[in-house]
Amino acid sequence: MAIEIIPTELNGVLEIHSNLFRDDRGYFTELYNAGSWEFPGTPPVFVQDNMSCSDRGTLRGLHYQVNPHAQGKLVRVMSGAIFDVAVDLRKDSPTFGKWVGRSLSEDNGIALWIPAGFAHGFLALENQTRVMYKCDGAWAPESERSLLYNDETLGVEWPIDVSKVNEKDADAPTLENADYNFQYELVS
Repeated sequence: MAIEIIPTELNGVLEIHSNLFRDDRGYFTELYNAGSWEFPGTPPVFVQDNMSCSDRGTLRGLHYQVNPHAQGKLVRVMSGAIFDVAVDLRKDSPTFGKWVGRSLSEDNGIALWIPAGFAHGFLALENQTRVMYKCDGAWAPESERSLLYNDETLGVEWPIDVSKVNEKDADAPTLENADYNFQYELVS
């Protein structure tokens, strides 16, 4: 099954295009294939799958886990649409504190690979949006951290207004006050 893996502006974050094979029954696509997907560097070994359902305007993030429990995430929309964001938190990275965002939807079939060392969050663009993310590390509450989604230093340009955000995310620290322990390694 043909897929296209495209590097983004942030080294290590990948945009993944899967073909949607459509017919009168609907469509079929490959969500992941460890045997044929070629990730640069060491390919992830997924240990946990998560799914969320959110209504339009709901923001989830910006979340990450510090070492030794850092997580990479392969994010895909099962229904609806999101604006998905990754923020580089790797010390000494030439793009430290920069962000990349992509629109992911059931219709476009695009996924985003966000490796460890990045904060991740998304904004639901439609009601009843279901997002699935495969993680290469298990949830570890003692390592869980958040970054303020509307930190002016980051300048994330969310495409619609945020109407729902939980208290933890609304009170998250800015980049200047965030706790992170990631080192930059060039992924090629």
